[in-house]
Amino acid sequence: MDHEADAHRTDLMTITRFVLNEQSKHPESRGDFSILLSHIVLGCKFVCSAVNKAGLAKLIGLAGETNVQCILVSEEDEEAIFVEPSKRGKYCVVFDPLDGSSNIDCGVSIGTIFGIYMMKDSHEPTLDDVLQPGNNMLAAGYCMYGSSCTLVLSTGSGVNGFTLDPSLGEFILTHPDIKIPKKGKIYSVNEGNAKNWDGPTAKYVEKCKFPKDGSSPKSLRYIGSMVADVHRTLLYGGIFMYPRDKKSPNGKLRVLYEVFPMSFLMEQAGGQSFTGKQRALDLVPKKIHERSPIFLGSYDDVEEIKALFYAAEEKKE
Repeated sequence: MDHEADAHRTDLMTITRFVLNEQSKHPESRGDFSILLSHIVLGCKFVCSAVNKAGLAKLIGLAGETNVQCILVSEEDEEAIFVEPSKRGKYCVVFDPLDGSSNIDCGVSIGTIFGIYMMKDSHEPTLDDVLQPGNNMLAAGYCMYGSSCTLVLSTGSGVNGFTLDPSLGEFILTHPDIKIPKKGKIYSVNEGNAKNWDGPTAKYVEKCKFPKDGSSPKSLRYIGSMVADVHRTLLYGGIFMYPRDKKSPNGKLRVLYEVFPMSFLMEQAGGQSFTGKQRALDLVPKKIHERSPIFLGSYDDVEEIKALFYAAEEKKE
């Protein structure tokens, strides 16, 4: 991005302008959803400028200051946060403020993941309002902090990517209408857990490395930061996997603020997301920090691993 040239342009599509354009497509809108998104974006800017605990506190604080949401669920808090009645709105926000934080000291890209639901109806909010299937999400996204600060967002009509221009202090649309390739050449998984995998996962990875149809092997790319691994998968295609294993029989990634937002984005970009048993967005979580296995990425690649899981189920029967 040419920051100096952009500083003199007036036709840039900023994320604020983009959100307002989307709002104009809904004449009945009161702007509450746009206000919530703008506060999340501002929180991401704070975290980008200071990726530390103070930044996390600021992100959580900003999400709670909008007067348009009723429940917040954060990876950092054991219990859900219910907004006081005088500041309560109709939206539920779920987020992982700093995914991949264990990688901070080695300079690996990390990020914030978020999803937004609407309350089921007008009543005193309860956990049931946030324990909804992922396909009820209104919006989802992530902000990746690395060599550049990139925010990827979907409000249910495609996926768009924005890059923070430090000279303007604005996120600029740099990746409009992201579409994941139908099939990719990369697989992403922690092979250090291979001895504990289930049969279908082990077979799929073996097929990636030693294809028997004459095709080239897939390349392994695994960063260990979900935001970075999913971002690469979204742009270049392929599959990201975090399967269940003997150490983590229920999977390791959290459903509400990791599996659901990333699955929502992947489907909006034309890919798929699968748990090993069902479409990920059809899950109905029973706890706010529930975990699940996940396989997401290019449509054809996820189809291949789905076929292996279904074949394994048929053998059991």
